[in-house]
Amino acid sequence: MNNYETVFLIKDNITDEQRNSVVEEIKNFLVKKGKISKVDDLGKRMLAYKIQNHQYAYYIVIYFSGTPDIIPELERKYRINENILKFIIVKQDN
Repeated sequence: MNNYETVFLIKDNITDEQRNSVVEEIKNFLVKKGKISKVDDLGKRMLAYKIQNHQYAYYIVIYFSGTPDIIPELERKYRINENILKFIIVKQDN
């Protein structure tokens, strides 16, 4: 199992319930396929440049472990969710 870190940006113009639903969806997927070690909600921050006409976004960081085959499915989940503006997944050195 490899250790990973993922950061994703959620649109700022959605309700708290919708935002929590997005985070829970990602967390539930990661729990099924791997193990979450830490979740950081960094809150609403100003973006360096506009993304889809959004100047602000909510930053969520999740540290997790899993097999490499979890990554393509996680990327697919990010891409099909209309409330996620950007994401990145990084493999951590052990």
